[in-house]
Amino acid sequence: MANVDDIKLSEIPTPERPKSISNPRRLFIKKTGKKLLQTISRIQTKQSLVPTTPFIGVEHFDFLPQFAENWEKIRDEAREVLKFRDDIPGFEDVSPDQYRIAKKNQWKTFVLHGFGTRLEKNAELAPYTTQLLETIPNLQTSWFSILAPGYHIPAHKGVTKGIVRGHLGLIIPKDYKKCRIRVGDEINPWQEGSLFVLDDTYDHEVWNETNEERVILLFDWDRPMKFWGRFLNGLMMRVMKMTAYYQDPKKNLADAEDRMEAAIKRAGANMEKLGD
Repeated sequence: MANVDDIKLSEIPTPERPKSISNPRRLFIKKTGKKLLQTISRIQTKQSLVPTTPFIGVEHFDFLPQFAENWEKIRDEAREVLKFRDDIPGFEDVSPDQYRIAKKNQWKTFVLHGFGTRLEKNAELAPYTTQLLETIPNLQTSWFSILAPGYHIPAHKGVTKGIVRGHLGLIIPKDYKKCRIRVGDEINPWQEGSLFVLDDTYDHEVWNETNEERVILLFDWDRPMKFWGRFLNGLMMRVMKMTAYYQDPKKNLADAEDRMEAAIKRAGANMEKLGD
């Protein structure tokens, strides 16, 4: 791992907030919610049964080795999904709150699970990956994360200490050291078939300084914690599901699934015509 001081960071202009999330009431709830989450996160840190470092050793999670062992099968399903690349939504299309870090469909997300719920139509396109993911205790989200050549995801933080995040390298640029993530003061490049776990409540950012696309499997699950940490996490998740932070992506994901399904049907119809 490299130290962040070894990398020169470029100045990124802050994009304008979309009107759809500029409602004063929504902004107030978001600001208040962040303060509450910070308090809860401090409690969850003390309740954690695994390290609370930026990167967490995979040895703390006995269900992870199967992902590295079967990464090629997962990669093959990702390649099938990528045949419909133009119909995969950008992260900002799924979650408007991500407008600052995701722009112009340069960071695409093909979601398999959202807030613990499987997206049935998307899951049909990656059945093996979906089945493997559902062996994870308390899985929350999962998606193929597709980063365009030359794109930089600005520094940002996750919302809760109650989850941890896995990254499995699937399709990685040949010059992999130029495709990397910083979490806190530590930097890791992705490699094909390599898996690491991180805590996204640390300040983190991503660079793909190559002319190739980067594809990983990204997935979140509940942090192993003592009773009160688990209790607070469950309560927080229930509250979040009542907010626009959850409801907007839920609707957008349903729309994206329908568009993908329509694209696949069109492709099938075109193949049939070619066969006539």
